[in-house]
Amino acid sequence: MARTKNDTRGRTRSGNPAKAAAPARTKRRATARDWIGGARLRTLTLGVVPVVLGTGVAFVDSRTPGDFGSWFTTDRHIAVALLALAVALFLQIGVNYSNDYSDGVRGTDEFRVGPARLTGAGLAKPRTVLTVALTFFGLAAVAGLVIVVLTGTWWLLAVGAAAIVAAWFYTGGRKPYGYNALGEVFVFVFFGLVAVLGTEFVLIDTITVSGWAAAVAAGLFACAVLMVNNIRDIDEDTAAGKRTLAVVVGRPVARVLFALFLLLPYVVLVWFVLLYFRTGLTYFSLLLALPALAIGVSSTKPRELITALQLSSFSALAYGVVLGITLAVQP
Repeated sequence: MARTKNDTRGRTRSGNPAKAAAPARTKRRATARDWIGGARLRTLTLGVVPVVLGTGVAFVDSRTPGDFGSWFTTDRHIAVALLALAVALFLQIGVNYSNDYSDGVRGTDEFRVGPARLTGAGLAKPRTVLTVALTFFGLAAVAGLVIVVLTGTWWLLAVGAAAIVAAWFYTGGRKPYGYNALGEVFVFVFFGLVAVLGTEFVLIDTITVSGWAAAVAAGLFACAVLMVNNIRDIDEDTAAGKRTLAVVVGRPVARVLFALFLLLPYVVLVWFVLLYFRTGLTYFSLLLALPALAIGVSSTKPRELITALQLSSFSALAYGVVLGITLAVQP
């Protein structure tokens, strides 16, 4: 039987975007709402939480008792903290658009059952989505460069470059590691260790044990959000040849890993409870985490797993904000 021009059988999913077949097009063009959706706002907590935690531990580990408020009266501290937040958010948005582009040109998003993606659904030209992704990576680089100039820590340029390269090759390039069960490693390292410890270092020029504890907690939350997202997409990713960690280990093990990623930050929290007054209030974020856990380990319905993803994301945000505030108001 002769193939029509729209027949996708036998399509080659090349790692080279220039050689990838274009996805099925739609007559509708992307609206502002589509572009906002492409930024995947629910995932931005992965950028906010580590900066809040890094700032909190920097505050409590550098000040002396009784000087509440004075630490943040310097323009340098305020500027550097806000710039660190900008780096994290711009990098996260860049990753999201980059994933949209790379998954779309590979044809991976043809198997999606969730909201349409800009590239995969033909709402926007692949080159336009790529340009937007690179623009946000560029904004992250500029904000990071300003931090380097303000702090004089020029070696951080290498860390920033590594973060951007890692963000691109998550789903981009010929052999994206996000397609080979390494996505959780990326988010743990860059949205946990690098983001928290980097924020703490640029603020107080040192890294503390509390910084490491906060970094591990933030990284675990990032892994939980990614894992529940990939549990939702196991069948579609399997069909597309995308070997996420959830696909490799299977749904039962993936659910156990999700539970561990989501609950272990509360074990880490014991460190702060033993050292700092009122940090136990952070356990109230379990009111969001436990429903996310219940849904994530039991449901197979995509809509319910999206709810679990949202609750996981919000529980991470609540954890980071409450812990950061309680660290900042230590007597």
